[in-house]
Amino acid sequence: MSKSEAENAIVVQDLTKIFGTFTAVDRISFAVRRGEIFGFLGPNGAGKSTTIRMLCGLMLPSSGQATVAGWDIVRQTAEIKHRIGYMSQRFSLYEDLSAAENLAFFGGIYGLSRDRLAARSQEVLQQVGLWERREQMTRTLALGLRQRLALASALLHEPPILFLDEPTSGVDPISRRNFWDMIYTLAAQGVTILVTTHYMEEAEFCDRLVLIFQGRLIAQGTPRDLKDTVPHEVLAIYPDHLGKSLDILRELPQFGDVAVFGDGLHLRVSHPESAETELREILAAHGIAVRALHRVQPNLEDAFISLIEQAGEEQRNSRE
Repeated sequence: MSKSEAENAIVVQDLTKIFGTFTAVDRISFAVRRGEIFGFLGPNGAGKSTTIRMLCGLMLPSSGQATVAGWDIVRQTAEIKHRIGYMSQRFSLYEDLSAAENLAFFGGIYGLSRDRLAARSQEVLQQVGLWERREQMTRTLALGLRQRLALASALLHEPPILFLDEPTSGVDPISRRNFWDMIYTLAAQGVTILVTTHYMEEAEFCDRLVLIFQGRLIAQGTPRDLKDTVPHEVLAIYPDHLGKSLDILRELPQFGDVAVFGDGLHLRVSHPESAETELREILAAHGIAVRALHRVQPNLEDAFISLIEQAGEEQRNSRE
């Protein structure tokens, strides 16, 4: 085993996937350290799920290479599948089976003995808080509980690496927080976790992140690293009419991308002092009062928007 493989659970080098004339994943490279929570971010259609399917041995790459737990994703897919847990974007369990029956089914796929299956089923159901509901039909469980059951099935065979593709999509904030508590616990036990998410507040929980856009990796680093890439100051403004203010400010070229944050807006500006005055005057001219306006530290969503805007501009310039 090489030094890189000893330190890293996943190593990706120039990985590419092409469908006909469409390049879904374009020569991306990154490494995930053992025991790390690694965030894989990008807008819809960026290539996140395609990358995960290649790393799980479910889809062959067009070119490039990668290893998972030291095994090659092209030549050693069987070995990889026994060493990973995969929770897909769509709920993938059988709704007409109970929680315990679903685990029994997957235990058979993983080749667990009867005694081992019984022990592990109890362990993982207790771990995700579903032991008391083990006989309940899966279709009657709330979405957040079904996601916990999907995690339990992915953990059943004690894999050292977990791939979680949008694991909290559509669930309520409390369920998302509880799910991330479980992710933290698993990472503390040494499990390597690669997770995709649409929620920027969840991305803050990751040790490191990569950002993929139109199949290309455009940034990677810690959450702090990515936030430090924002080139301008960020203003938070809280107007009386949020929707109307958003429409007005998006039409003005002197401001960077304007985005909604809670009950306010974030704008990127080069000269915050003059921008503060200008913003108040512009909105006042439309009869909109400003309750509060101040500078804020860029957050991950600010960085996300800034990096994607920059990447899009670079791609447009390269085509001209």
